[in-house]
Amino acid sequence: MRISLNWLRELVDVSISPEELAETLTMAGFEVEEIEDRRPWASGVVLGKIIACEQHPNADKLRVCQVDVGSGEALNIVCGAPNARADIYVPVAVVGTYLSTIDLKIKPAKLRGVPSEGMICSLAELGLSKESAGIHIFELENPELGSDIRPILGLDDVILDLTATANRADALSMVGVAREVAALIGASLRIPAANGVVIEGKESPGLAVEISEPQGCPIYIGTAIEGVKIAASPAWLQQRLQAAGVRPINNVVDVTNYILLEWGQPLHAFDRDRLQSFTGTQDISIGIRFAKTGESFKTLDGQNRNLQAQNLLITASDKPVALAGVMGGEDTEVHEGTQNLVLEAAIFDQATIRRSARAQGLRSEASIRYERGVNQAALATACNRAVALILELAGGTATVQKTASSGDDLSFSRSLELRLDRVNLVLGQLKRGQTGGSKYLEPEEVKNILTALGCEVVATEKERVFAITVPAYRYRDLEREIDLIEEVARLHGYDHFCDTLPSKTEPGYLSPEYAAIRNVRSAFRAAGLTELMHYSLVKTEGDNQVVLANPLFVEYSALRREMLSGLIDAFGYNLEQGNGALNGFEVGRIFWKDGDAMKEADAVAGIIGGDPTVWKWQQGGRDRPLSWFEAKGILESVFQELGLSVEYQSDSSNTRLHPGRTAALSLNGKHLGVFGQLHPQLQQEKDLPEQVYVFQLDLAVLLAALDRSNNLTRKFAGYSSFPASDRDIAFFAPVEVPVVEMQSAMKKAAGSLLDSVELFDEYRGDNVPAGQRSLAFRLIYRAGDRTLSETDVEPAQQKVRDVLVEKFGVSLRS
Repeated sequence: MRISLNWLRELVDVSISPEELAETLTMAGFEVEEIEDRRPWASGVVLGKIIACEQHPNADKLRVCQVDVGSGEALNIVCGAPNARADIYVPVAVVGTYLSTIDLKIKPAKLRGVPSEGMICSLAELGLSKESAGIHIFELENPELGSDIRPILGLDDVILDLTATANRADALSMVGVAREVAALIGASLRIPAANGVVIEGKESPGLAVEISEPQGCPIYIGTAIEGVKIAASPAWLQQRLQAAGVRPINNVVDVTNYILLEWGQPLHAFDRDRLQSFTGTQDISIGIRFAKTGESFKTLDGQNRNLQAQNLLITASDKPVALAGVMGGEDTEVHEGTQNLVLEAAIFDQATIRRSARAQGLRSEASIRYERGVNQAALATACNRAVALILELAGGTATVQKTASSGDDLSFSRSLELRLDRVNLVLGQLKRGQTGGSKYLEPEEVKNILTALGCEVVATEKERVFAITVPAYRYRDLEREIDLIEEVARLHGYDHFCDTLPSKTEPGYLSPEYAAIRNVRSAFRAAGLTELMHYSLVKTEGDNQVVLANPLFVEYSALRREMLSGLIDAFGYNLEQGNGALNGFEVGRIFWKDGDAMKEADAVAGIIGGDPTVWKWQQGGRDRPLSWFEAKGILESVFQELGLSVEYQSDSSNTRLHPGRTAALSLNGKHLGVFGQLHPQLQQEKDLPEQVYVFQLDLAVLLAALDRSNNLTRKFAGYSSFPASDRDIAFFAPVEVPVVEMQSAMKKAAGSLLDSVELFDEYRGDNVPAGQRSLAFRLIYRAGDRTLSETDVEPAQQKVRDVLVEKFGVSLRS
């Protein structure tokens, strides 16, 4: 918010310099981003009067003016402005003046042979506007020629560009900033009041207010004002609005904007005659409700808004006339011919206005304040002050004022207990304790600080405990004891407390779970996969999806149920960008609905489709597509690095994966995830290469296995120095019997002597029975303490033969 120092000084006695004030506010948590000192803009510019104006003898567009600046002798100034004429008061930059906004120093000059001793200025040349059609003309009574024009134009001011944190809604108003400054520097405060406001005819039936959505609008005040005259605002009001970055419009609208800046309370003025014409009735009934399907209306910015169900509306006879708390409607706005008004002053729910503004992609000065929360207790004061200013500047009579409320407790008061021992425990020692005096804040110091903030501080029966009554304007901010402690630290000054470290410290360490996740990530990277990261927010698709109630965009309206879709899209995007096929993995979270319950879990997923080798010259520079077994080998290398033994089972339940090239993975008897090749139909739809493989694993199962096998710390295992004894076994086996089941059965039957079992041949075709395949395995036996003999190996090998025949019905060939 832009803070005018002149305006601020009317509310609080500020004797320190703008730079000191900016430093004080910044240290108190209100960052001053810029100090705009306007005083140098017109230094040396004085008030003058054109006493004569003649055409330049050598130029059609120039005039020669005689200008009286109170020095006793008129200045000869050549001017090119079309509105220059005699008997007008103008700003004059005399010789020697430097105009900083246009980087120009005024010197004596000759223009087309005529001497010029200064320059008559426009507002653009003084920094008050971007463009000007001509010189500025003052409308003044009893002007003093030669006087400094800066007080007249409001250029004797300094503007502080202040940024407040989201919890300090009160800092979005001049009154709120004045309260803060008064507390910081110990100055006296002068809060403007609305005096002498008389409402006539309160029982008139011409205006009614009804709240249909009390949660969205707890209080609404409507005031009817008749007989106003729309005109330009006085100079002081325009200057204050311009200093705050607000464009002046007319006296009524400017008053509503002025109160917005002064009190932080948004107001809106309706043209009452337009309301009556719009609704087709003389009796206006103001209502507050949510929008209906298919409704629309045009806002003040000229945009036709298609309303949504979360848009809170102000209605007249149930017809939308304003987007509550955001922007009014074009059909009922105040214009040059307006004579009768309905002034709105209301409190709207923060979350309701935030959703409504976001649904329309529209933020205004009003919505920004409602989203943070306005001071409910000052609503009537702000409303009556606006009425008083309108009557003063636009004339008219306030005839009716109707108030509707939800009936809830609107006292806006809160009492908290503050323990002085807790204050000192949280804030620590003061620096003054190092040079003498108390090491901690004294009770009287704490009391003075909170009293300066507007709190009522009373000692309780408990020792060193205060009862604090929070002021209404800090009701939304000061909710707990720790909030009060923060205020004490902020106003006393953070730099006044000792910056000592704790007496005891412990070295940091990774939790076992996070260390295991690090190992998982490292293993996937070691296998040649790039770690990826995607948003958890996706489009709304399918059932059992967690859908956001208030999404930013349609593309991010729900939480992802799985991670493969994002990886497939990333694979295609990299191909489109010419980056080649992608081998990557991602560790993230997935979400789903189980009935009415919402659940979430961590997962690790990946996609493999690029040739991991670098010897493309062997293939003529072309990528070599991966086989299913090569892609599986990459995944196997990760499990081997982690010391895990994962089992594979044929699976065809995932419709996005190839039914004959998909495996369900299990670990220690628990379902781990899925690995497989993309379905050909999906591959064609996405225009992807044929050999693209994906996997998704349950991270919780993976981490549980790592913890169970104590793989976070690698252990050395001794190896045998004795030779191995290998045996081959070949047989016909049914096609539907998985190899992994046969391997597991062979290991269990052979016992501890069996070191490894490996499939080295598979054949289907001639001389193989229908529905079967020929398989050949190599079994390696080894002992750690001796060389195995035939009598050691043959019994184990026979057990292997027996279990294969009995369990799987194979036909042995060897």
